[in-house]
Amino acid sequence: MTNRPLEGKKVAVLVETEYIPGEVKHYAEAFPKLGARVDFMANLKIHDTDCLTIVSDVTEPGETPESMEVTIDVSDVDVNDYAIVIQTANYCAVRLREIPPIGSLGGVAQIKDPPAVRFFAQAMVNKRIVKGALCHALWILTPWPELLRDRKVICHTVVLADIHNAGAIYVPDPVEVVVDEDLVTARSFANMDAYFDTLVRVAAERGA
Repeated sequence: MTNRPLEGKKVAVLVETEYIPGEVKHYAEAFPKLGARVDFMANLKIHDTDCLTIVSDVTEPGETPESMEVTIDVSDVDVNDYAIVIQTANYCAVRLREIPPIGSLGGVAQIKDPPAVRFFAQAMVNKRIVKGALCHALWILTPWPELLRDRKVICHTVVLADIHNAGAIYVPDPVEVVVDEDLVTARSFANMDAYFDTLVRVAAERGA
């Protein structure tokens, strides 16, 4: 593998409030060193804004939340332009599954409609795109169980019942990073380094 195996490639990262700062910083700093451009995106139009300020999770007592601005709406980009599509960890996926407009009662018929959900689902259909889901991130796919069915994954135990009910195959791998062709999953942020390295390796091997 060269020092810049992702030269000229684009990476889409779906993010929302309660993101993990260390995860986001890792993507923002490490991908460009490998030659890739990183686009952080969310459901901006649902919030009726062109610039969404989101706030990080707080994991330690007395820790001050961080914030970041997101200016790319998922509905304004073509998922097929990206070599890697990542759903961030923690409760970001839950917020990105919000049925528009925010605060609506919604219904079962609408659970597949949120833009970020459709974006990740479209990425799943394109085998050329490497997909990454860390910790709680597979929640972005549970509205589309047919896309999780029979896929080998690992996740946080909080998500386990949902991915099991969606038909995925849970693999409690000791390494805590699981590769199923174009889908890379990891148990938690504690596995961040191995997860990131695996994403890069799979993308390079598949010629993403």
